[in-house]
Amino acid sequence: MDLRVFTEPQQGATYETLLRVAKAAEELNYGAFFRSDHYLHMGSVDGLPGPTDAWITLAGLARETSRIRLGTLMTAGTFRLPGVLAIQVAQVDQMSGGRVELGLGAGWFEEEHKAYGIPFPTEKIGRLEEQLAVVTGLWSTPVGQRFNFDGKYYQLQDSPALPKPTQDKVPVLIGGHGAKRTPALAAQYADEFNMPFASIEDSERQFGRVRSAAEERGRKGDDLIYSNALVMCVGKTDADVKRRADVIGREVEELKLNGLAGSPAEVVEKLGQYQGVGSQRVYLQLLDLEDLDQLELVAAEVMPQVD
Repeated sequence: MDLRVFTEPQQGATYETLLRVAKAAEELNYGAFFRSDHYLHMGSVDGLPGPTDAWITLAGLARETSRIRLGTLMTAGTFRLPGVLAIQVAQVDQMSGGRVELGLGAGWFEEEHKAYGIPFPTEKIGRLEEQLAVVTGLWSTPVGQRFNFDGKYYQLQDSPALPKPTQDKVPVLIGGHGAKRTPALAAQYADEFNMPFASIEDSERQFGRVRSAAEERGRKGDDLIYSNALVMCVGKTDADVKRRADVIGREVEELKLNGLAGSPAEVVEKLGQYQGVGSQRVYLQLLDLEDLDQLELVAAEVMPQVD
């Protein structure tokens, strides 16, 4: 099982903090460093010193890391026009030497749109579908040819479809709990399907829907990677777990129920249950970005047992 580090910088983080986490994740052989794409903090935190932009952050990390893969869970489709996003991601892929992955979602947090003057459309899934078509269409258009798109929400005319990513195919991640349209979009466009903050039972059910949708489109269900995102709160002792839970404002029992919490052995067992329903990759949500010791503990005592 591939373990990746997933951060929520809108809760309060500088670029330097994110750089420390990304470099630690690379040195500890995690599979990737991912971050959310939000401009407004959530809950009781103050969010200081303020938000960082996902793709500007990843551009910086692309030049300051060398091996670890970089991506978003999830880029908000409401934040960027698809043509602009295709250029941004392709450029960061070039800057990283081909280590970028694009998680793309519809966008959902209305308050952050109001806070920063970003339009919040009522029809988001239809826009997301067209965004996926445009971004992947621009990347896949051969050099020297032109790309045109005439959709309900986006129109592109005679685009040179440049620049191109370094990778032949930038992995695209789609995720969510929707029972019909989400699996259909994943079946058409995704290289990976991510189930965020879901139970083992709900993950199994949704993975099955995505597999069925893929097969209906003529793909094999195993063409996609299936993953989860889960909050992490791991400690050598019960006191360590309680201390880490307190720092992030959560209860230990709730974290054990809804995330990956407890001793390394408990977390290995829980990961095995997710693996048993088809999860191949887990994004470990690190909410305390100063807690690099937790990353070291998981790398030393969990990672070797789930490889």
